[in-house]
Amino acid sequence: MDLLTTLVDKGLRRELPTREEALAVLATSDDDLLDVVAAAGKVRRRWFGRRVKLNYLVNLKSGLCPEDCSYCSQRLGSKAEILKYTWLKPEQASEAAAAGVAGGAKRVCIVASGRGPTDRDVDRVSQTIAAIKEQNEGVEVCACLGLLSDGQAARLRAAGADAYNHNLNTSEATYGDITTTHTYADRVETVQQAQAAGLSACSGLIAGMGESDADLVDVVFALRALDPDSVPVNFLIPFEGTPLAKEWNLTPQRALRILAMVRFVCPDVEVRLAGGREVHLRSMQPLALHLANSIFLGDYLTSEGQAGKDDLAMIADAGFEVEGTDTSTLPEHRADALAGGGCGGHGGGGCGPCGDGEAAAEPAVRAEAVPAPAEEVRTEEAPAAAPSGEARTDLVSVRRRGAGTELPPNA
Repeated sequence: MDLLTTLVDKGLRRELPTREEALAVLATSDDDLLDVVAAAGKVRRRWFGRRVKLNYLVNLKSGLCPEDCSYCSQRLGSKAEILKYTWLKPEQASEAAAAGVAGGAKRVCIVASGRGPTDRDVDRVSQTIAAIKEQNEGVEVCACLGLLSDGQAARLRAAGADAYNHNLNTSEATYGDITTTHTYADRVETVQQAQAAGLSACSGLIAGMGESDADLVDVVFALRALDPDSVPVNFLIPFEGTPLAKEWNLTPQRALRILAMVRFVCPDVEVRLAGGREVHLRSMQPLALHLANSIFLGDYLTSEGQAGKDDLAMIADAGFEVEGTDTSTLPEHRADALAGGGCGGHGGGGCGPCGDGEAAAEPAVRAEAVPAPAEEVRTEEAPAAAPSGEARTDLVSVRRRGAGTELPPNA
């Protein structure tokens, strides 16, 4: 297929595809799917080999967010029966992070629900970063606290944060359809503040919210222009109790095409397979490793993920290897540029929120963590397969273990 040959050549040269070429990837047929995966896989291997970076989420403060993001189980007015608790203490967060690091995670993503941090919150998170780094030598810490005010990114960097996550989520044209309490421009500004402070920027998208192919291409092209080092690709987890609960728009094949398009547009960037992969890719998750070079290990912010041991087995069975802390994730040209404080993709540096939730200021209402009884934790028993074409709602399971509970985490 001439399209794929062209896209591989461009990806190996770090050259931006045309919008028409990106749209054509999304329009390919299921008959061509393996060819698309194989082509994008060549680009992935050129820049990242067969390494898979593991990331681990710690939800520092869950629920009760004043923002109205339609996709989020922590949003204002959400009726999703998620865990709700106020700030974890630094030692609690460090203990939770240690479980992920023990499972092989190289980066810990610390997330807090809300609009954005107060200065007091930044002090609190700085203590948490110090605690995590003291206990876990060599671990990277990515903060995800929502919209930043002037000077806060620099304070997080000084506290030891390596990266900052703030997703664009969807195209600028449709952003107002999913959120009204802040703007697309607010999100762009926060990513730019993180980059200006010398933090590695992490910014991605959520697919499956009813957007068009053009919207997906728009947001990925916007991310390419913004030039984060990491692009998480989330697939909507349609939580009951949120406005998008009935949005089941993805098939495993479409999810793979989206990942391939992201890889072609962002060839030398860490593409992270993020929230919703288990729900929408299901048994085709191993194929996605040929496109993404990074995944979240275990659970997400408010939902349960695949068992950590199964993540590790999947990586090994697919012929990939877990990336060690002694290896740079980014290609040399990006890593060197980031170290110099410039923009990695343009020769000069630059997870939701990671995973499935929104991120950061402390709401007026405070709730205590409510440990779940052991019998509420999802068992490892495999659910019955749904008839072809039907949504797998049985795969959406609220997190009842790990951070904010007395139960051990999934790592």
